[in-house]
Amino acid sequence: MRFTVLGSGSTGNAAVVECGGQRLMIDAGLSAKQLSLRLMQVEIDPASLDGILLTHEHGDHVRGLKLFVKQFPVPIFSTAATARIVREAGIADGKWKSFEAGQAFEIGEFTVQSFAIQHDAVDPVGYVVGGNGQRVGFLSDAGFVTRSVTTHLRELNGLFVEANYDVELLDADTKRPWTIKQRISSRHGHLSNDQVTELIREIAHPALRQVVLGHLSADCNKPELILAQLRECLSVLGHTATGLDCACQHEPTSWFHF
Repeated sequence: MRFTVLGSGSTGNAAVVECGGQRLMIDAGLSAKQLSLRLMQVEIDPASLDGILLTHEHGDHVRGLKLFVKQFPVPIFSTAATARIVREAGIADGKWKSFEAGQAFEIGEFTVQSFAIQHDAVDPVGYVVGGNGQRVGFLSDAGFVTRSVTTHLRELNGLFVEANYDVELLDADTKRPWTIKQRISSRHGHLSNDQVTELIREIAHPALRQVVLGHLSADCNKPELILAQLRECLSVLGHTATGLDCACQHEPTSWFHF
C-alpha cells in the first residue's frame, strides 16, 4: 500500500491511496485540470481511479469534482447528506454511492471504514482505508478529536491529518477578525498543532510508519513548528522511526509506502 497527497491547504485538498493496482482519491478540492495534472505527475492515470471518497461538501474539498467526473466517470462515495448538498450545488453527474457515517464498506480489494468528525459541515467524516494488511487514516477539517476519532485511528500504518494552526500565531494574526478566529478554534473548526500532537501521543505505536500533516494555514502555522513539536512527542514515546512530512498546496508529496 502507498499514498500521496496531491495538494493540501485552504484552496484545495486531495489525496490518493493505492493498493494492489487499485486506487482511491480522497476529496477533489483542486481544479479538475490540476487533479489530472497532479495525478499524472505521480504516474496515475486519472481514468484508473476506482472511486472518490468525499469527507465533506466544502469547496476546497469538492471544487474539481464536477468537471473531473464528466471526463472520468469515477464512482463518488459520500454520506447521503453530503451527497445531497453537493448535488444541489450543481455537481449532479457521476455514479453516487451513499453510506452512513460510521459505516464500513468495500471498494474492490479496499476496506473503507468511515467515522464521524466535528466540523461546520452537514455530515463530515474521516476514513481509514485498509488493504493488504495495511491501514491508512485520513482526518481533515475537524475542530475536535473525539474519543471515537481516536479509537478509529489506532493501529494505523500511515496517517494524513490536518494541522491547521498554531495557537500563538492565530492569536497574533491581524488579518482575521475575532469571529473568524473563534470559528477556526471552535469544536467545529480546525485542528491546532497542540490537538494534533495530543492525537499522535494517543495513537503512536511502532508500526505507525508515516504521518503527513496537511491543511496548514499559510498565515497561522509553519511546517517547522508542527514538525518540531511532533518529533519531540515521538522521541519521548520512543517512536523515532515514524516519518513526518508536511503536504503543501502547490505540488504533490512523494509516495509513502507500507
